[in-house]
Amino acid sequence: MNDLEKQLSETKNELNKTKSELGSTASELQKIKNDLNSTKTTLDSTKLELNNTKSMLTKTQAEVENNQETIDNLTQEVENLNSQFNEANVKINELESNLNNKESEISNLNSELDSFKAKASELESAQEEISSLNTQIQELSSQLAAETEEKDNLNTQLGELNNLLLQKDSELEELRGNLGDKDKLVAAQTARLEEVEGELQELKPPNMGTGGFASEERITCPMCGAVGGNIKSVEDKSKVLSYVGHIPMYAKKHVCKKCGYEF
Repeated sequence: MNDLEKQLSETKNELNKTKSELGSTASELQKIKNDLNSTKTTLDSTKLELNNTKSMLTKTQAEVENNQETIDNLTQEVENLNSQFNEANVKINELESNLNNKESEISNLNSELDSFKAKASELESAQEEISSLNTQIQELSSQLAAETEEKDNLNTQLGELNNLLLQKDSELEELRGNLGDKDKLVAAQTARLEEVEGELQELKPPNMGTGGFASEERITCPMCGAVGGNIKSVEDKSKVLSYVGHIPMYAKKHVCKKCGYEF
């Protein structure tokens, strides 16, 4: 009976010890479960931010494409205006050349007219030629007036083309500035996207192995090549991922126990 009571007492002690260990294990499992739920919540929030960032990046890229198309159209308009400007300059030069020729002809005719007038008293027959010269002078004067008016009109058109060309150049520079801003925004959004994707990789829940702990056999120190138990995971106090209430959630980093390298 004494042996049985002793065995019973030992059995009760073992049962109490086992209950205590089971309670401790249940508490650890509940803590791990709470940590996983918190990580899942943070992961969902980060995924939502990633989707919003991708949407904004797509919208920004569409705006960049639209601005590029507008720039191409304005560039084509500027080229057309430059072509019209050059054609107008050529025509003005031709008119100026014709105008100079007509003025030279009028000057010559006036000289001839003066010469004929001087001889009019002696040469009555020169009257008809003088009349003809006067007619030619009037025609040339009319042509000169018409060409002068056309030149003035072309100069006016040239001024308008210059103003329009300056306006288009200003719009083109403005669109190029906007395009540069959009490019910077795209680069910033792309960098943010890469950063969020990195945070997503860090926030992935660990793979549970035997005993409920993550296996780190594959983590290797890039400095000395140590693996397994020589690598420990600690919180990176310099990088806050999010806050749960007022409690910060830090990112994780690995520290090599052999060489002390952090990665």
